[in-house]
Amino acid sequence: MADAGLRWYDYMQHTASAYQTSLSITFAFVATHNHFVLDRGGNVFNRTAPVIKLPTLATETDHFGLLALLNSSTACFWGRQTFFGRGGFSDGKWQERMEWDGTKLKAFPVVEDTSKQATLFAKQIDSLTKRLESCSPSSILNQAEDQLYEALSKAKETEYKILREMIALQEELDWFVYYLYGLTKAPLCCEGELPEIDLGQRAFEIVLARKINAGELKTVWFEHHCSKPNTEIPSEWPEKYRDIVNARINEIKENESIKLIDNKDHKRRWARDSWDDRLKLAAKDWLLDCIQKLMEFHKLSTCAQLADKVREHKKARQVAAIYTRGEDFDFQTLVSDLVASDNVPQTAADRIKPAAMEKYRAWQETWEKQRLEDAIDAEFGVDRPLSEVDSADESNRAKYEEAKRKAEAKKAEIIGDIPLPPQYKQSDFRKASYWPLRGKLDVPKERFFSLPGCEKDGDNTLVIGWAGLNHLQRAQAIAAWYEDRKENDGWEAERLMPMLVAIDELIPWLKQWHNDIDPEYGERMGDFYESYLLEELRRWELTREELLDWRPPTTTRRRR
Repeated sequence: MADAGLRWYDYMQHTASAYQTSLSITFAFVATHNHFVLDRGGNVFNRTAPVIKLPTLATETDHFGLLALLNSSTACFWGRQTFFGRGGFSDGKWQERMEWDGTKLKAFPVVEDTSKQATLFAKQIDSLTKRLESCSPSSILNQAEDQLYEALSKAKETEYKILREMIALQEELDWFVYYLYGLTKAPLCCEGELPEIDLGQRAFEIVLARKINAGELKTVWFEHHCSKPNTEIPSEWPEKYRDIVNARINEIKENESIKLIDNKDHKRRWARDSWDDRLKLAAKDWLLDCIQKLMEFHKLSTCAQLADKVREHKKARQVAAIYTRGEDFDFQTLVSDLVASDNVPQTAADRIKPAAMEKYRAWQETWEKQRLEDAIDAEFGVDRPLSEVDSADESNRAKYEEAKRKAEAKKAEIIGDIPLPPQYKQSDFRKASYWPLRGKLDVPKERFFSLPGCEKDGDNTLVIGWAGLNHLQRAQAIAAWYEDRKENDGWEAERLMPMLVAIDELIPWLKQWHNDIDPEYGERMGDFYESYLLEELRRWELTREELLDWRPPTTTRRRR
């Protein structure tokens, strides 16, 4: 990108034709089965969710026509013959994840459906999917204000009904697609009222259950999907539908092509977490959102202070009872536990083990060299690419290229090559919960940042701030907490050290992003906080080296 005169954040290429229609089909790059979804726009997908774009004139119906084929068991069978399998299965191919390679997917054989029946099935399933989402625990918790238990109970029943309808429709789609590809002589689809179907009641599952019952096969399919094996066609179904399912069973037995496809390795699993597990997770997310909203935006808070606010929040009390599955709980403990799962300390020494601090220093050195590179580019006026107008002028281009050459020469002389800093390992972090929130590059993904060891007198709960604060806002919040502890609580240098270290680590970023004249304060805030820190160090007769060497005190575990 540098050769093209572009910064890291500039678009290398913009393909306008790909954005002329909002409709896309996206899918999971790695999955056990085929999961293709219609996106109507407004979403951004990365390489783990590739996108299919149809021609500009393609309608929504055209997209559903393709979706019907791609989401069929026939497509799953084709995929298992085509895509790279990652292994790792013990009970059958249905457990194996495949790489749904977009390049190979182009070879998928698309058959014409003049009747548009498969398209209709796909549209109906899509409509049910939206209704299913509206019944999810998270949707109900976000929408309902009163009578949460009643709303959740009703949603659970509705969700179960919708899921059964979707399973039935998917069966119709699968069997109609067999007919489209010439695998059966007739569609073997229901022409009357379509009953709801439970997992374990599909034709292939009845065949599977009979084989298990006869001792011909062993599988964990039913246990894994929490479904009940059925050896007989349910008697409560309409007679016409029972006849259709019986015909499907016979087709599975007698038609070698169908026997290869309509089995557990290629049929949609409908695997999902239980309602109770999803409800607990949704309640946790809702409570964390609530805690975040109850925080004073630019201030630090203790978990005890936030617990008092949660206790006064009517809906939060209901959701907390749902999350804890009982009314008998302590709000302070609840908030502390929730925050513990989604916070990372502000200071490196509090989140990274002493042995791994050298890695952090290597990253700091890399960042400093990159800042120096940026400064040299700015010195020669090549910190931004030429505008379109300037690029059209040959003399401007020549001057720009000459300036770039000089900047590169100076960078090579002063800085040289910047080595790639080392990556972190899970064992480098002080707590296991920090790893999923930071990863090998220590990139923040947490909801809260914390200041361990800075708890108020009389309140030993963790001090936290919202992780959405920028560097300046964090510095202001930490400095305010520091001043309060120093002036009002009479803390000495030893107890104040974590906050001084936190400010010290923020200063390079303040000078990088917040060192223009601030319109509110009339100062360069990076320079201001650097002077502030130096003044505090003089006050306490500390050196910056002592800040760099600071480590949190070791906590001794109590014996039981």
